[in-house]
Amino acid sequence: MTIAQHSEKERFSYMDYLTWTDDQRWELIDGEPLLMSPAPNRLHQTVSRRVEYQIEHYLQDKTCEVFDSPFDVRLEEAGISDKNAFNVVQPDLLVVCDHSKLDNHGCLGAPDWIIEIISPSTASKDHIIKRELYERFGVTEYWIVQPLDRLVMVYQLNPDGRYGRPDVYTESDVITVGILPELRIDLKRVFKGAEEI
Repeated sequence: MTIAQHSEKERFSYMDYLTWTDDQRWELIDGEPLLMSPAPNRLHQTVSRRVEYQIEHYLQDKTCEVFDSPFDVRLEEAGISDKNAFNVVQPDLLVVCDHSKLDNHGCLGAPDWIIEIISPSTASKDHIIKRELYERFGVTEYWIVQPLDRLVMVYQLNPDGRYGRPDVYTESDVITVGILPELRIDLKRVFKGAEEI
């Protein structure tokens, strides 16, 4: 069934989402379907792969796991049924340290760390809509990677459950990951040659 065949509904659940057979990829924010961008371009994929490589290399023999898109993250409380889950996102990269949140569909509950790699067409969604959603559901660390500008914005969840002002890093920086303080992401390696891609 396609999303168009569900057009009479005003709010969609993860149960609806699982029935959609469109060739397009969707996310749900508070039950509203948001069409994802077409396949990421080469620069996006290169940056994503380089960040993931550094994370994966560090996580060898550790309990946390890194996943990449497409991977469904249902931002709901544990035990919520698919028909009552209204927030489903597919972050570019995510790290989950609590294995009880993982199931055959992906992740149920907030990952520890989410990374979105933006393009001009996704910038407002990642900077506003998803940032507010990730804050609301308690994602401890949220990174927005901007390949064209070669910078990274890092949000950390404060004790009051809110994100403060982001720390901003440029292509010459090395970022110490908040949830994994021994892991350092070298942005020179991430953005090397990006201007030529």
